[in-house]
Amino acid sequence: MAFVNDNFLNIPETYLFSEIARKVNTYKEENPSANIIRLGIGDVTRPLAPAVIKALHAAVDEMGEASTFRGYGPEQGYAFLRETIVAKDYTARGMDIAPDEVFVSDGAKSDTGNFGDILGPNNVIAVTDPVYPVYVDTNAMAGRAGKPTADGKWEKIVYLPCTKENNFIPELPATRPDVIYLCYPNNPTGTTLKKNELKQWVDYARANDVLILFDAAYEAFISEADVPHSIYEIEGAREVAVEFRSFSKTAGFTGLRCGYTVVPKTVLVNSAEHGRVPLNRLWNRRQTTKFNGTAYIVQRAAEAIYSAEGQQEIKETIATYMNNAGIIRKGVEAKGLSAFGGVNAPYIWLKTPDGISSWQFFDRLLNEMNVVGTPGVGFGPHGEGYFRLTAFGSQAQTEEAMQRIANWKL
Repeated sequence: MAFVNDNFLNIPETYLFSEIARKVNTYKEENPSANIIRLGIGDVTRPLAPAVIKALHAAVDEMGEASTFRGYGPEQGYAFLRETIVAKDYTARGMDIAPDEVFVSDGAKSDTGNFGDILGPNNVIAVTDPVYPVYVDTNAMAGRAGKPTADGKWEKIVYLPCTKENNFIPELPATRPDVIYLCYPNNPTGTTLKKNELKQWVDYARANDVLILFDAAYEAFISEADVPHSIYEIEGAREVAVEFRSFSKTAGFTGLRCGYTVVPKTVLVNSAEHGRVPLNRLWNRRQTTKFNGTAYIVQRAAEAIYSAEGQQEIKETIATYMNNAGIIRKGVEAKGLSAFGGVNAPYIWLKTPDGISSWQFFDRLLNEMNVVGTPGVGFGPHGEGYFRLTAFGSQAQTEEAMQRIANWKL
């Protein structure tokens, strides 16, 4: 008789966004004529850039010819994309990253979830709260989170509150963890850390032998000069940090799937039997065992993002989403709600009014205004009393949603 991994049985069966989908589908069945505007899940709506489509077609044609057909590619990613990433995302900004420190994948969600494969089961994990659920759930699956508690936390995880009261800037941990997850610009709050604020975390990690897993999936949305696009802009980060990047939101790859992870060879961690060991080698071993690489045609599409044509087209897409973010933030603030984010990220994080819970606000917004958002408590206990709206709809949908909210009797 086979046994399951009991850690999976500790995790709520319903994932946040599947629960939202269930509620919306139920409402839609009961109200088939309802015009529902979805500003909840962070999925994009604008089509792929022309430069990307052109590259996809060319790569597909290559796959149709024996002389240019490709089968299995390198699990780490083709050299043409890894070298382009290094040149455009790091060297151009004065950072020293090598191509063999870049690992192309099918997205940041997969990599942030899978990276725990190479970390020991007894590591103490710290997360900012509210937090992207994957960081918590995958550690729970691995047994590093312990048991869930009545207050919505996990017994072994260290929570670093990010609320209106501390301007969404987490304090350094009172007790030392082994691994810290940071996501900036932040999902779900849309807030950021400035360079001097991120430096405190790098300095803390160096002084306390802590590994930082830094999710920079939204760096392309940054508009303010003092907000770092990469943790490697901070001196010493190459010793303590792994960085995750994604093409999903910046280039519309949510359906195409491509991202990458940077694992500097200078990031060393502890082994009970072997002393200090480099994570780069271990992540490479993990990927070559469990992953056959991102599709060639997708990597050619990703390469096209960095062309002059692609960069201009992507900037236009990002500008469209950030214009939506401004419309949303202005709209909810005009309604008298406290709003955060929407300046360096496509997310607006608002405070629910009059003690209304996150799910109560969700239900009322859906049922009364036919607008879908995301309950803040779904991102962790400190998200209770907050609500997330995304800027990934069309401008017409965004404006219509704000008009509905303007007329809403809260």
